[in-house]
Amino acid sequence: MIETENLRLRRPEIDDLDAIHAMRSDPDVVRYLGGRALSREEAWHRLTRIAGHWALRGYGMFVAVERHSSAFVGEIGLFDGCRGLSPQFDNAPEAGWILAAEAHGKGYASEAAAAAHGWFAATHGARRSVCIIAPENVASLRVAQKLGYKGFGQVEYQDHTVLMLERIPG
Repeated sequence: MIETENLRLRRPEIDDLDAIHAMRSDPDVVRYLGGRALSREEAWHRLTRIAGHWALRGYGMFVAVERHSSAFVGEIGLFDGCRGLSPQFDNAPEAGWILAAEAHGKGYASEAAAAAHGWFAATHGARRSVCIIAPENVASLRVAQKLGYKGFGQVEYQDHTVLMLERIPG
């Protein structure tokens, strides 16, 4: 659906299950996502959830793959998390980026997230979006800063403190 210099962003497919399971089972990836690896069954539920989000909302998490190798990079996009964190948070699309460990440090999160935000603005209108990030996840906070996100509070989510950030298009 979207091509960037290094990546292709597309809707999830059934053949993404193994890559999602591998990524969501890697301790380096899940340490800021509650620290627990997903079982294959939970990875299947994750895949069907992100595919279903597209059907219900017309947007969601993209699967990102490298353009030159088609290697799985991760999940990046905007979605409705229905987290129940606060009216300030829950009434805006939520951005997210989760990359396989092999894709860390290559600038892919910023590249893909910027493209996903651009696509969302073009297809659903430029509007405020939010995200949550663990305070110790410095790399993700850098991505959020590059995208223009600014903090507006913190909250406990699944027994962890997370920062709430917002991006207001200018």
